[in-house]
Amino acid sequence: MAEMFGQTFVDGVGKTHKSWTVLVSFCFQALAVGILILIPLIFTDVLPKAQLVSMLTAPPPPPPPPPPPPPVQKVVVKQAPRQFNANVLTAPKEIPKQVAVIVEDQLPPATSGVAVTGVPGGIPGGVPTGFLGGIGAAPPPPPPPPPKVQEVKPAAPQRIRVGGQVQSARLIKKPVPNYPPLAKQARIQGTVRFTAIIGKDGTIQNLTLVSGHPLLVQAAQDAVKQWVYQPTLLNNEPVEVVTEIDVNFTLSN
Repeated sequence: MAEMFGQTFVDGVGKTHKSWTVLVSFCFQALAVGILILIPLIFTDVLPKAQLVSMLTAPPPPPPPPPPPPPVQKVVVKQAPRQFNANVLTAPKEIPKQVAVIVEDQLPPATSGVAVTGVPGGIPGGVPTGFLGGIGAAPPPPPPPPPKVQEVKPAAPQRIRVGGQVQSARLIKKPVPNYPPLAKQARIQGTVRFTAIIGKDGTIQNLTLVSGHPLLVQAAQDAVKQWVYQPTLLNNEPVEVVTEIDVNFTLSN
């Protein structure tokens, strides 16, 4: 058997002599590799955009360094030396560079003939001598006159109420009402009462029925409308009067 295998390899039995198959296989593999390389370059939309952006975008710059901390300010507290210690004046330890000079205002010159008195720092607006009515003081101004009070007269009322008996005495014209025939036949008698407003000229302005028999009302109303009173005066001015008027109807035997 060894001889058989050895003879096969030595003699070249089973070796292919077709070299074009190798060339076709190489071309096919090269074409497949080329297609795999060209597909991503042709179809760029298929690639993820995030990866392209990350590849084309430059990395952000590093953040700026934090600002340095502010310098610490030292507060120097200077204590003024005490000049009085337990009510005892003590001498300063060092001579001050500047000495404050206090200058007081000069007093105004004294006016001749008027004694200038008073206490410095007195009440503003006081009198020149320090007290009211002193020697050399100017007389106080007279008090202002009192304001004039205008007397306001109360307005007179435009209408007053007067009793019927009082107002009946002021009648100037009083026509007697006619007794209705129907009421006379029926032997009807009685009083018809009205509430009346008498104008400033004494005439009847308004007449309102209060009570009375229906057969007697019309005759009484026609007569009362013709009545005339003397004008009523209040504070010498004529006013209207509200009163009651009674008209009596009585049958004679």
